[in-house]
This record gives sequence, C-alpha cells and structure tokens, in this order.
Amino acid sequence: MGPYCTQLLADLGADVIKLESPSGDTTRQLGKSVRPGMSGMFLNLNRGKRGIVVDLRDPAARQVLEKLVARTDVFIHSNRPRAAEKLRIDYASLAAINPAIIYCGLYGFGRGGRYFGRPAYDDIIQAASGLAKLQEEASGVPGYVASSVADKVCSLSAAYAIMAALFHRERTGEGQQIDVPMFETVVSFLLAQHLTGSAFEPPLGRPAYARVVSRLRRPHRTATDDLCVLIYNDKHWRRFVEIIDRPDLLTDPRFATLGARSSNLEDYFALIDAELMRRPASEWCALFEAAEIPVAPMQSVDDVMTDAHLADVGFWSTLETADGRQRLPNPPVKFSRTPGRIGGPAPALGEHTHEILSELGFGTAEIEALMAPARERVA
Repeated sequence: MGPYCTQLLADLGADVIKLESPSGDTTRQLGKSVRPGMSGMFLNLNRGKRGIVVDLRDPAARQVLEKLVARTDVFIHSNRPRAAEKLRIDYASLAAINPAIIYCGLYGFGRGGRYFGRPAYDDIIQAASGLAKLQEEASGVPGYVASSVADKVCSLSAAYAIMAALFHRERTGEGQQIDVPMFETVVSFLLAQHLTGSAFEPPLGRPAYARVVSRLRRPHRTATDDLCVLIYNDKHWRRFVEIIDRPDLLTDPRFATLGARSSNLEDYFALIDAELMRRPASEWCALFEAAEIPVAPMQSVDDVMTDAHLADVGFWSTLETADGRQRLPNPPVKFSRTPGRIGGPAPALGEHTHEILSELGFGTAEIEALMAPARERVA
C-alpha cells in the first residue's frame, strides 16, 4: 500500500525518502530483474524516491529517525499498531518530536473494532469485505480479483487523505494522525454500487447490484472475436435497436426503460448475444462507434503494452538507468500548470543513505559508524 501511495506523491513532486531495513523491501524480490533486488515491480512502485537503510531495532539508529522526523512533513507506514509502538514509530512518539507532522498509518482493520491489530493482506481483505464472494455470484466460484485492488484502493485513499491533512495544516499549522483501515475502506468502496436496497431500513433488497454480479455480464462473442459493449442508457438502447432494425423492442415492456432492462437481465443479455453473433467484431465496432455506444475490443495486458492510444497520449516514459533501459507508465492525471513526472529511477538498497545522513548533519565518521551494522547484517 505505502509504495503505491508514495509513488503517487513522488510523481507529484514530493521528496519521498524510503526507509528500509538491511534486508530490504520484499517487493525487491518479486518478479524478473536485471540485477538482484531490483525487480520490475519494485522499480515502478519506487521510481523517483530516495532510499535509506535504517535498522529501527538498533538503538544507535534512533537518532537518524528522530532527525528525519523533525524535518519531515509526512510519515507513512503499514506496520501493525503493536509493532509500531514497539519500534516507537507510533503517532504519540513521533508527534512529540514534530507536532506538525502528518502521520498516516495503513492498517488491516480500524481502531476501536474487534479486528483491530490483526494481520491483513490484499487477499484477506478481498475475502473479509465480500469482494471474493461477489466473484462467486458473477462466475460460479469464489475468487480474488486478478489485481491487488484492496491495496491500491487504500493507497489512493491514503494519498488524498494526506493531501487534505496538508491543506488543513497549511491553514492552521496543525498536524494530525490519519488511519486508513483496509477493511472499512474496501467495504465503503464496494458499497458505492452494491448497497442498493440495503440503504433503507428495513432493507428493500440485499446488497448487490444485479447487473454487475450477473453471470451474463461478460464480453460478447461476435462472428469473429470477443467484444465489449455497454448498451446502458435509454439513448444507447434506441440506437442499438435502430442498428439491428428491431423497432418492436422499443415498446417491449422487458426492455423499454433502463429499469426494465435491469429487471430482465437474462432476456436482455440473451438478445444482445444473439444479435452480436451475426456480424464480425470489426463491423460492430464501426457501427457502435458511429452511434456513440461505448465499445472496445477485449485486450490482454500484453496488448495494452502496445496500445496505440497510450502511445498517442505519451503514457510511457523511458529511463536509462543502472538496470538498463526501463519503460514505466507516466502519471495518468494531467495538470495544466503543475504536471507530474517520474523523478528518476528507483533506489538501490541504501543508495542514498550517505547523502541523507549528510543532509541531517552527521559527519563522515558518524555516518560510517551508523552504516556499519547494516552492512554487517546484509553480509
């Protein structure tokens, strides 16, 4: 969670200092790499950051942390609360050093609840939040979404929360503590669509948006390839009916309105499936695009890497680094006056330790003494 959140902040110009133990971030080892400890995942998530090795269990390293905290605007971590207290990186300890600090903790479960303090990863939260069970309704078997969606939703939530807290501090001078609990954040995210009739007391229905969990909601097979089309609102429906020359469907009570179509999903999807099998995907794409009905060919992630639109908008950046040439996605959000950018390659383990300790006022002999235990542990 923290690496993606701080990647977003680094891309917007923040000087992000990544604190790692002597063994390094575990994502350094995940996936292919040119050299050990510099996997593609790590390179992308940690671009534009500076890296320092600090063993928080070493009492001598405490002075490094305290000097960093004293000059830091934001501190973010995803340690469990008990571990944070043991390491003395809890809010009370750090706010005593810097009362204006914005302290953001990413936890599995929220403070005050019976699950608080439990360990959690993305899969655990997908299961606990109901997301994995929703996949069973949609596909017939429970499963995890093929993306660390819980981690990334919480990363985004942390990023906007930090910026809101910084804005408050800009106006008042006050620092504060932010808790981003994964479980509650993902439940809130899911219920944006799935609360439906359960918003009422007593409930008017179960918490599930029928169209989204329907097993019939899938790419459609055409005479050639699979195609993704969303004939959603009444305007789309009228144009689709015109394309297939079926004016009778405009007065069919099953399909006449969005609400009617939502209540008759089996008939609705069966009709679309049957019609789309009559023509090749390329012909349907041209017809739907002309009618302004949302449509897209079904691409793989491999296809996305060479997508022409992404090339048109300058989605990719190429960096020349110690690990060779890297191709990384640029910040997708565009600002007219303050555009984001990739600030540089990800740091090797401890790459900026000497530089940062010098900035904190440590002399050469002190730096060597502080770095020696970490070197010994790595060796």
